[in-house]
Amino acid sequence: MTLLLQHVLDPFHLGTSRASRVVGLYDHLRDLQKTLSLVKAVLLDAEQKQEHNHELQEWLRQLKSVFYDAEDVLDEFECQTLRKQVLKAHGTIKDEMAQQIKDVSKRLDKVAADRHKFGLRIIDVDTRVVHRRATSRMTHSRVSDSDVIGREHDKENIIELLMQQNPNDDGKSLSVIPIVGIGGLGKTTLAKFVFNDKRIDECFSLKMWVCVSDDFDINQLIIKIINSVNVNDAPLRQQNLDMVDLEQLQNQLTSKLAGQKFLLVLDDVWNDDRVRWVDLKNLIKVGVAAGSKILVTTRIDSIASMMGTVASYKLQSLSPKNSLSLFVKWAFKNEGEEEKHPHLVNIGKEIVNKCKGVPLAVRTLGSLLFSKFEANEWEYVRDNEIWNLPQNKDDILPALKLSYDFLPSYLRQFFALFSLYPKDYEFDSVEVARLWEALGVLAPPRKNETPEDVAKQYLDELLSRSFLQDFIDGGTFYEFKIHDLVHDLAVFVAKEECLVVNSHIQNIPENIRHLSFAEYNCLGNSFTSKSIAVRTIMFPNGAEGGSVESLLNTCVSKFKLLRVLDLIDSTCKTLPRSIGKLKHLRYFSIQNNRNIKRLPNSICKLQNLQFLDVSGCEELEALPKGLRKLISLRYLEITTKQPVLPYSEIANLISLALLTIEVTLELLLRHGRINSQISMLGFSIVHQVNACER
Repeated sequence: MTLLLQHVLDPFHLGTSRASRVVGLYDHLRDLQKTLSLVKAVLLDAEQKQEHNHELQEWLRQLKSVFYDAEDVLDEFECQTLRKQVLKAHGTIKDEMAQQIKDVSKRLDKVAADRHKFGLRIIDVDTRVVHRRATSRMTHSRVSDSDVIGREHDKENIIELLMQQNPNDDGKSLSVIPIVGIGGLGKTTLAKFVFNDKRIDECFSLKMWVCVSDDFDINQLIIKIINSVNVNDAPLRQQNLDMVDLEQLQNQLTSKLAGQKFLLVLDDVWNDDRVRWVDLKNLIKVGVAAGSKILVTTRIDSIASMMGTVASYKLQSLSPKNSLSLFVKWAFKNEGEEEKHPHLVNIGKEIVNKCKGVPLAVRTLGSLLFSKFEANEWEYVRDNEIWNLPQNKDDILPALKLSYDFLPSYLRQFFALFSLYPKDYEFDSVEVARLWEALGVLAPPRKNETPEDVAKQYLDELLSRSFLQDFIDGGTFYEFKIHDLVHDLAVFVAKEECLVVNSHIQNIPENIRHLSFAEYNCLGNSFTSKSIAVRTIMFPNGAEGGSVESLLNTCVSKFKLLRVLDLIDSTCKTLPRSIGKLKHLRYFSIQNNRNIKRLPNSICKLQNLQFLDVSGCEELEALPKGLRKLISLRYLEITTKQPVLPYSEIANLISLALLTIEVTLELLLRHGRINSQISMLGFSIVHQVNACER
């Protein structure tokens, strides 16, 4: 919430600009600033004390609601300024905005007056500083041996099972070995440990790794298996699944696996439908060599029994000794450093005992205490009341929640937005930087920094706290995932503001500000008339097949405060002209829409728009007229058939930092001219994408 308040306290918003003085709003904005400053002084203390004080939690909820409304009012002022309407305004706009500011100030005064009854202290600096550790970057199926503690015996047992020859194996059967255990126990890590052993390379001519999660779609799983056979193959785009039937997929799969003795890892399986599993297994085993094996990881015993051809391998908790070794590895920077702090190690033993031998909990709390040498900091973790909350036998959420509570305020909101994505989603830092910049959860970049730099710093800090995994450093970008249980934590902490809409949800609570649609077929659900504060609508799995036109009409009529509208893979043929009324919109994407031919010119009324992505829109005949009006636009990604691009319009996009053009056949014929024109605009072509090759 501190970051939200800082955004509201931004000097421009608070009326120090010439515009606020000209229209006579300066005094109103200055009064609002004074009250906000009083609240800011005690806000950090309130956030740190709220966990076990329900009355304080409610006060913070009310405060946050007022902050959001204040931000919306001030954002409205900025919108008017950008459109050059405020400076020309006379009675109506000025009076309307003055009244809105007065209303917000009155509500804020009322809430702020209650701060005294909580005994809050003034804290200027957030003491929950993140200490970064040097961390190796891991790929999805790789794991460093040094990161695995206490699993050598389990590794040997699994390898023995994989290398055993079944005397009845005639090539028609397929051995399936399940690893089963609670979340966070290290099933995936163990599978990686086995997968990368040299003996496995010698035993199996082909290795494949597929993350299954809760989406057991046979077509998609076959595509993942095919892509895993050779990562250098051009991947079959999931957008084209309708054009690839199951028989064609099976033929490709058979050609990849024919005569090969393979190991296939199916990680994180949740499907309990035996028919679907048998169908997949029958497709996989056609023509395979004798001795091929499937290794499965799952949390559920019944699934392990259903899939396994041998007894399940039940992964046990780490021993107290191994748990402490893992904790020490993550809590201290250098090997042997713990010997200088025996008192801390003794406290660490008591903390580790609360983690029940679950490596994820041990590692997370070890990371939390990294480079902290004051005993009271360790004792605070050991004695925290969160351990006394009712919980299930194998529940490790308290350990993760405790680590979350120690995050600086600026990272909390950033982290909570992970809840909008499905489990096992493959993130990249560019994607999250653009989204979160549009939502205002990134701190303003310093001199010579970009918002992407700030996002990467945040991700580094979350990585150092063990909130991220499968981290790949691509140089200019990062790729990563989050553990299922960390995702559960994000959902838990974000439940007041973020909602994933599925077929079971009928209404959107009025407090929800960020919506993610898990299924395109739930677009017909009714929205409660009070849900007007929504700022985000996104489709992480794609919006293909949904009635997006209806959703767009809802957005324009109800969600007038929308900042992010991500309609990737949508199939709509038109956009409503009224989209130009979404004046708060910062991020708009219809990437990979292969039906749309025209964009309404009203899009160019969106003076706050920072990101416009129409890449992959291969039928788009022309860009909208008036692009130069998008004075806040920083990123423009284009695919179009337009024979001559509006270079003069693009040249006048004063904030543009990145221009990406996918070359269609029409543009390819004029490729040389494009290069020269782009160079004249001051841009260099870093990477050329030929859309007609897809």
